[in-house]
Amino acid sequence: MIILGVDPGSSRIGYGAIEYDREPSLLRYGTLEIISRDPAIQIQEAVQGFSALLKELQPALVAVEKIYFAKNRKTGIAVAQTRGALIAEIQKHGLRFREYDPTTIKKTVAGYGHADKKAIAKMVCISLKIPSLSGHDDASDALAVALTAAYHHVTDDLN
Repeated sequence: MIILGVDPGSSRIGYGAIEYDREPSLLRYGTLEIISRDPAIQIQEAVQGFSALLKELQPALVAVEKIYFAKNRKTGIAVAQTRGALIAEIQKHGLRFREYDPTTIKKTVAGYGHADKKAIAKMVCISLKIPSLSGHDDASDALAVALTAAYHHVTDDLN
């Protein structure tokens, strides 16, 4: 089963795709960069890039990180709008969807709900049996979301 994890943002969307069949294995990870600074165009850009990713990967399950806390209200609203548009796109494609809060993701992947980004990235590498990850934290965070969905899939009823 292909699971796509998503770390939504207003200027960058992290994604991580894994294959899960008893053990997770890495398929692909990266970021979708949003170039425009116009809020309406940012959402359109995000949805177009994300839709192309969904068509290419054809995941059986998409997991998205919940917004937990935003220090800056303006940024928080922009991220929430993008997140909502991505969820609508997931539903438009008829895909299974799960969402997890950051504490659940950290607890699932690192065993500690307040783990820092470095610890999360290290545990993602260990879980996927890869030496390291390159690029932005958004991508390693997205892989952590995908792993959380995989580990919860064992006990969740996806029907």
